[in-house]
Amino acid sequence: MTWLRRRLGMVSDERGSALVEFVFIALVVFVPLVYVIAGFSAVQRGVFASQAAAREAGRAMGTAPDAVTGQERALRAAQLAVEDQSVEVTDMRLQYAPAGSDCEAAGSYTPALAPGEEFSVCVTVTVRIPLLPEFIESNTATGQFVVERDRYVDG
Repeated sequence: MTWLRRRLGMVSDERGSALVEFVFIALVVFVPLVYVIAGFSAVQRGVFASQAAAREAGRAMGTAPDAVTGQERALRAAQLAVEDQSVEVTDMRLQYAPAGSDCEAAGSYTPALAPGEEFSVCVTVTVRIPLLPEFIESNTATGQFVVERDRYVDG
């Protein structure tokens, strides 16, 4: 058997080098791969949170008896939906936009909850990617839900 090892170039002073090479390759390949997966999951979590929060806030606002109660219910529904996706509530912004416009026009509009009124609920969530500094907030996800108030509601 010794002649075979000498013939294949295996000498006894290389014992254990495969373990060192495996650990080195594992650190070079697997650690960045795990970080990329964690980053993608954080972005996906933010997208899910914004969409679910917009939907739940829209439902709460659309079924409210008046605008003040509706805004309170919508804010709480959005907070619960965001917390459900393990996103901090402080990273969420809830706004409303008039019918036919996108979330970029949201901000100063407040729904009156008149019968047949149509408006959009926009929820923007700041996505925090692991191991990046806190001041990097350019990653946001926005969810939009269109609410059409029932025409036959008591107003």
